[in-house]
Amino acid sequence: MSSSTSAAAAEFARRQHSPLQRVQHLLHGYPWLSPLVLLVLTTIVFTILNPRYISPNAQSLLLQQVAVIACLAIGQTLVILTAGIDLSVGAVAILAMMVMATLAAENGVPGLLAIVIGVTLAVGAGLLNGFLVTRVNLPPFIVTLGTLSIFTAIALLYSGGSSIQNNRLPDIMNVTGRTFSIGGFRLTIGVVIVLALYAIVGFALSQTAWGRHVFAVGDDPESARLSGVASKRVLLSVYTVAGLIYGLAAWIQIGRAGAATPNGIPDANLDSITAVVIGGTSLFGGRGGLIGSLLGAIIVGAFTLGLSLAGVDQQWRLLAIGVLVIVAVSVDQWIRRVKA
Repeated sequence: MSSSTSAAAAEFARRQHSPLQRVQHLLHGYPWLSPLVLLVLTTIVFTILNPRYISPNAQSLLLQQVAVIACLAIGQTLVILTAGIDLSVGAVAILAMMVMATLAAENGVPGLLAIVIGVTLAVGAGLLNGFLVTRVNLPPFIVTLGTLSIFTAIALLYSGGSSIQNNRLPDIMNVTGRTFSIGGFRLTIGVVIVLALYAIVGFALSQTAWGRHVFAVGDDPESARLSGVASKRVLLSVYTVAGLIYGLAAWIQIGRAGAATPNGIPDANLDSITAVVIGGTSLFGGRGGLIGSLLGAIIVGAFTLGLSLAGVDQQWRLLAIGVLVIVAVSVDQWIRRVKA
């Protein structure tokens, strides 16, 4: 009887580990593998089309271009991991950017203090989003759709809709745009800050109780609550931390663009969501990670740079990104059906 049971179990295990199911299990355990493979394939294709794509100068430009979206994608990842979505990401960053720049340029506030005030305002914006989601029990989509308009209007009213050039700003606000060389690569301080944020937040997600609670709430909030997780408190903290990240992204954007302008990152909302989705984080929550989001942001930038170097109309980028998003969500649906 025991021998028969063991044989049946062995046969069951053999069937469970067919090649396709192994891939399914692998992607379920390591969501960043699929964007990594896609990035490698993208690099190969664009290098064949134009060898300059793989040059240190081109890759340096790519990293500088995606720094802001990659930073915003950190906060967006946290929110999406909880099965939410943040449509106000760009508006929060622009509001923080215009406040810190206006305070420094027109009100004589010291640069560092202006940055702190701008970042604090972004934290408050994230806290407001979290309060409306957790205490008023409104859907994240509706909340952030509303605050998108509110924060955008406040930024325009406060700044008068005008841009502030870097020559009117203190050095500390422009420092994120300063470049330095590592071998043949030229990186900016902003890129280093973004990578540091990925390391810090990534550590918090993977190595702390807070990170485990974030995944638990996204996977099944009711089960998490019954297990003793303060689900609403975790959600509130996620939106607040996301606001902090958006505020830092605003500072990075000033250095990157050489100015503070209300139209500085017009596609931030969609690009940050796209980076997270292509990076393998599930829109249904509970599965994903920051490594994939970083790769996703680079992939989005790679298509822009690669098509430009290949002399292809940039409209094809929109087509390619749209297809990638649909494929990424379809793959996610397939992965979520994985069986133990």
